[in-house]
Amino acid sequence: MDINPPSGKTGLSLPKIVFGATSLGNLFQQASDAEKHAIVRAWINSSIKPVVIDSAGKYGAGLSLEVIGRELQLLDVAPGSVIISNKLGWRRIPLQGAEPTFEPGVWINIEHDAVQDISYDGILRCWEEGNQLLGNYQASLVSVHDPDEYLAAASSSEDRQRRLNDIIAAYRALCELRDAGKVQAVGVGAKNWKVIAELEPHCAFDWIMFANSFTILEHPTELVAFMDRMADRNVAIINSALFHGGFLLGGNFYNYRAIDPANAADAQRLQARDAISQACEQIGRSVFEVGVAFGKSHPGVTAVALSSSRADRVPEHVAAVQQDLTCEDWQQLRAAGVIDADYPYARA
Repeated sequence: MDINPPSGKTGLSLPKIVFGATSLGNLFQQASDAEKHAIVRAWINSSIKPVVIDSAGKYGAGLSLEVIGRELQLLDVAPGSVIISNKLGWRRIPLQGAEPTFEPGVWINIEHDAVQDISYDGILRCWEEGNQLLGNYQASLVSVHDPDEYLAAASSSEDRQRRLNDIIAAYRALCELRDAGKVQAVGVGAKNWKVIAELEPHCAFDWIMFANSFTILEHPTELVAFMDRMADRNVAIINSALFHGGFLLGGNFYNYRAIDPANAADAQRLQARDAISQACEQIGRSVFEVGVAFGKSHPGVTAVALSSSRADRVPEHVAAVQQDLTCEDWQQLRAAGVIDADYPYARA
């Protein structure tokens, strides 16, 4: 069921920032319609062109996609002037209880639930639903969302193989959409980067998106080596969740899970966060600035995805991706031990 890589790449080119749309789906809090309108307007009015928006059927059980389509239309944005990425794999279903079942406690005051639907036909259902929710707009970048979680839910080795076949079949459908000119490029997004590496030999990716993987807090050598290989193959890398769900910025969630100071691993993460904060203070930079700079420090990173629940932070995000740290800054961060000694980049 392998997908043979195409003879030529799509020539995918992206600006340095991709605007993440989790807040439009009520991640952790519910923004008002006026606030959501202001966020989308700030994206459109930014100096970044073309504007690239990353969303998913999972974000608020489709709410994020709905809001994107609604707000772009209200702003009279031409469909061809924006690029929308829709990570596919979750479909909207009726909400039966007080909160959704797919990620309880994460999505606030949403009116639908979501179910995973990963297969050849299932991914096409997700794609069609996503475009319906977007209204006058369509996703041109598509991927299978959370294949790592889909595989991790396997009950046996046989079940895992079945699920892997589902994912490969889903990519066969997406590649057919690309070959037919219905989408521009096909990629993959996952929190567990090792699943991306597992899928890569089977699927013809134009781009890959890491979440909670390559950050100032965590940048394992084997991941860096994989990124090197992807860069050599001209596969675009989008780096997202640079702050582990807001954890590095002082939040109480690490990778979308409430932090537990009594847990040994979480206690170690809290100590590492303090060390990063102190090192940033010593060089006169914010944790946000340093996190973004490191997140794009690997030469294979084409863009970073940044989300915000406040429109007034969008200019800060745009500015952050357009600046770099000095050689002295990087040296001091290395001396403080917050960057692994064997990381070959982030030196100038």
